[in-house]
Amino acid sequence: MDTKLIEYIIKIADEGSITKAAEKLFITQSALSQQLQKLEKEVGTPLFIRNKAAWAPTPEGHVYLDNAREMLRIKQKTYTIIADMVNKHNGYLSVGMTPGRGYDMFSYVYPIFHNMYPEFTVEPRELSVKQQQEAVHRGELDIGFVTLTDSQKINDEYIDLYKEEIYIAIPEEYPVSPEYLKTGDKYPTLPLSALQYEPFVMMYKESTIRKTVDQIFRDAGFAPTVLFETSSNITILSMIRAKLACGLLPYHYVKQKPEGIKFFRLPFRPTWKVCVTYPKNAYLSKAAKDFIKLANGYWQDDN
Repeated sequence: MDTKLIEYIIKIADEGSITKAAEKLFITQSALSQQLQKLEKEVGTPLFIRNKAAWAPTPEGHVYLDNAREMLRIKQKTYTIIADMVNKHNGYLSVGMTPGRGYDMFSYVYPIFHNMYPEFTVEPRELSVKQQQEAVHRGELDIGFVTLTDSQKINDEYIDLYKEEIYIAIPEEYPVSPEYLKTGDKYPTLPLSALQYEPFVMMYKESTIRKTVDQIFRDAGFAPTVLFETSSNITILSMIRAKLACGLLPYHYVKQKPEGIKFFRLPFRPTWKVCVTYPKNAYLSKAAKDFIKLANGYWQDDN
């Protein structure tokens, strides 16, 4: 099934430029332009609005692109089903993961997966949750491991792996009232209001955890003083360790027991979810299912 022309047109749309698309496709711009003109003549209408800033699909172009992406998904699904039927052990799997925790998971899973499928090519891609969702929706990513709430899921498939609790993190030497330390629990419970006059370091507003964190502060009855916003939980840990601020972190970083930081549970035990996402109505290959199973084992151990 030759879908090269379809892939060319989708690449133009994704790049917003015929020049950039040609570079990514390793063909000349004139050759790509000829292919586009030929297709537009065939369908009887322009598919893109041309301008110097960016190429944008026309209404007819959007119709073509939506159906073109669906055709590629059908092709991939067909080939994957056949590969499973004939017990084919070579192939390709693109895997999305978030910075930080994603690398830890992949380092654990890949050696085991490689022993199971030595002829399989796995392409790991470190992307934010939003970037993974967009790539999955476009059919550019087979599976993506994401952390979010149910309200942040979009119209693709999701498998919930487990719920992860959010913890308070403060400098180790921060004076905590003895009344919160009497229980002897590994992670005593501390009301967030006890820190309402302290500065906080937070994940940037576009991150999926920020919505959860903002709600935690609303439930606690105050707006935090935000010293710094970042895209990295490692940065949050570093700033807390340096005694510059407090923070809220998922359990994945708590269990690593970083030095110079102590952790507390919140009274209402807020959580979000670790999930795997893949394109809507897509067929998951046996290899993809095995990769997910291995990752789930890692997350369960992590929990």
